[in-house]
Amino acid sequence: MYAVIKTGGKQYRVAKDNVLAVEKIDGDAGAQVVFDTVLMLGDEVGKPSIDGAQVVGEVVRQFRDETKIIFKKRRRKHYRRRNGHRQHLTLVKITDMGKGIATAPAKAAKAPAKKAAAKKKATKKADAEGAAA
Repeated sequence: MYAVIKTGGKQYRVAKDNVLAVEKIDGDAGAQVVFDTVLMLGDEVGKPSIDGAQVVGEVVRQFRDETKIIFKKRRRKHYRRRNGHRQHLTLVKITDMGKGIATAPAKAAKAPAKKAAAKKKATKKADAEGAAA
């Protein structure tokens, strides 16, 4: 099974275990990336995208593409400009695709930690007010 996803203004045809270079996505190596804009999944075609479909990938590494030369010239005008450009890219390995896939479990683990920290802060504040009175 394959899917067509949209990221960075481009569309990519992906299958499980594919490795592809896409425009820069935030995240370190090993981080999980979820692509929500799925235009096609197997035989199902979205109008314009499929609701609830996701493609999950893992960041392999961040890198920069090879130098592309931009050369501008106007003939007979003694005008020439030469520039180079290196695009920032992210190498992503596709790990899973489908509808109703559970998103990153690491994100779920972070939320309770914030609540626990807020709770500790509130108890410290209440203890400080009680000691002052």
